[in-house]
Amino acid sequence: MKNLINLFDQINWEKADNYPEGTFKKTLRDEDGAKTILLRLPAGFSMELHSHITAEQHFVLKGAYTNEGITYHEGSYQFFNAREEHGPFTSKDGALVLVVWDPYKTAE
Repeated sequence: MKNLINLFDQINWEKADNYPEGTFKKTLRDEDGAKTILLRLPAGFSMELHSHITAEQHFVLKGAYTNEGITYHEGSYQFFNAREEHGPFTSKDGALVLVVWDPYKTAE
């Protein structure tokens, strides 16, 4: 039987290392290079331009954030290819974002 994880409860949140102060994460999956987390961005969030060696997907569940001058509200989706630079990111009021890193979509 698989573990039931409630996306919206207050259980299993931890400080998100390598993110600005006040950012928290809830790890949903972390296996074989694949990772899925909930990322809780605080009001005033700001993160610089960066890239990853795997593809990255964002699903905005609550709130909104801005990337390259475009604001992504609840229900928005973004896909970034491996090694594609993305950001900077800001969030005036904070957001809850489901982030998925896909090891099967790596840069060649």
